[in-house]
Amino acid sequence: MKKVLILLVCISAFLSCKKDIKSQQSEDTISNDDSEKTAKQNDGLTLLKGEFVYYDGAAVLQTHAEIYGILITDKLEALNNQAQQYKTEPTDMVQVEIRGKITNQKDEKILWENKVEVVEILSIKASPKDENKVIKLGNQ
Repeated sequence: MKKVLILLVCISAFLSCKKDIKSQQSEDTISNDDSEKTAKQNDGLTLLKGEFVYYDGAAVLQTHAEIYGILITDKLEALNNQAQQYKTEPTDMVQVEIRGKITNQKDEKILWENKVEVVEILSIKASPKDENKVIKLGNQ
């Protein structure tokens, strides 16, 4: 009888200690989340990767999940100037990686629901040739 009692006490002690360790670890991970963020993660900007086109005064960024109208700023002009070297036609799209502020505010010119203001340009590269599937009519 004593052996069974000792066995039950050992099992219950082992199970209760295991639960304490798990709850303590989850508290540690929750408290460390804010301290591990870098300065770039705390500035309120969003990293966006996708295809960019700027034509006739309108700029659009198409990511894998969403389409954004881009607010006209000096950074947009700089992005467009850098993207020109990768374009063969004015309507070609270019792969970009930017950081910006996303907003849903109403705008007279930009009718897309989501809009982004470019704050930082991270990278620009040409889109793969097979993705620029444009049907051209005429003698071209």
